[in-house]
Amino acid sequence: MDESTIDLCGIIQQAFNEKDVDIRTYSPLTLAYIGDAVYEVLVRTHVVLKGNMPANKLHGISSNLVKAATQAKLSELLFEDFTEEEKVALKRGSNSKPNTKAKNASMGEYLAATGFEAVMGYLYLTGKTDRIIELVKLGFTKLGEIK
Repeated sequence: MDESTIDLCGIIQQAFNEKDVDIRTYSPLTLAYIGDAVYEVLVRTHVVLKGNMPANKLHGISSNLVKAATQAKLSELLFEDFTEEEKVALKRGSNSKPNTKAKNASMGEYLAATGFEAVMGYLYLTGKTDRIIELVKLGFTKLGEIK
């Protein structure tokens, strides 16, 4: 498989003739909003590529990987692997003031997960898809999800 980067955000931006934006001006919750979706697509793709199975089984596997507690654990496991700019996004997301909380997570887990999602969003919006995959693969390895 070709390891070249595909900048999906850039492709979408160009296709819809969207203007360039300064991602540094985006709120951490905006970064987390898009980062949550990007991470979810990555997880679902990872799970589907394991093999064809009933949708409820796919959902069960995916749900475990996208829940706030797992994302919080990933932010902890990957902290030393984050670049300085990724740590800034993580800190901004973790220090945000969300209006909601995950149903099955502590506020600490929810904020750490928001930080992780903010990193995913920052990387996606800056066209660093290869870095997203590198980090998630490393995180999944550290979690024991992949060998």
